[in-house]
Amino acid sequence: MKKSFSLIICISLTFFCIAQKDSTLKKKDRRRDVLLQTSYGDITIRLSDSTPLHRDNFLKLVKVGFYDSVLFHRVIKNFMIQGGDPESKHAQAGQALGSGGPSWRVPAEFRATLFHKKGVIAAARDNNPEKASSGSQFYIVQGKVFTNAGLDSVETFRLQGRKIPAAQREVYTTIGGTPHLDQAYTVFGEVVKGLDVVDQIAAVETFKSPDRANPLNDRPLQDVRILKAKLVKRKKHL
Repeated sequence: MKKSFSLIICISLTFFCIAQKDSTLKKKDRRRDVLLQTSYGDITIRLSDSTPLHRDNFLKLVKVGFYDSVLFHRVIKNFMIQGGDPESKHAQAGQALGSGGPSWRVPAEFRATLFHKKGVIAAARDNNPEKASSGSQFYIVQGKVFTNAGLDSVETFRLQGRKIPAAQREVYTTIGGTPHLDQAYTVFGEVVKGLDVVDQIAAVETFKSPDRANPLNDRPLQDVRILKAKLVKRKKHL
């Protein structure tokens, strides 16, 4: 009971501290990139103006230090790396993660031009009918390279017959990604520098159990942490 009470107090204090910081966005903030300084190296993300609700939500959280010290708590090689659970900041080894976050959701912003190619950032969510996004949890796609036959199978069995546009097929068969997630989870930006860091994180050893429902599955055995997230000046050549 004492441990649970302490955890509640810790989480409450985290949100209290966030509330005291200025999350007001200025015009120049929307023209900046986001730098994730991780324990494996730096990842620079450029957010999309086509998804303003997700863009602004992410920028505000970065400004108040929400992501500082959170873990990439779920990592699946050839799929994605996921973070943004505030409960992971002080998580103990063996603690199940993935259910934490603020009280709000972000309405879905599906865009035909934004798809799950390697390196995009997208919003995690629970199984709600509106497909609204978590207020804080996100994932970065590593994915894999597909054959055209493999994409045909995805269309038939995962996309319920929806066709993948030719230009996106070209990307999925060269760069790779996770096409079965398209139009189901909101993509709201992409990595412009540090894809090698994403690959390194995706390759870490994770907990595996024969029980696929085990909540500890896919948590890295050694913590992978976002040390600091901050807004940085956008470099034109990126």
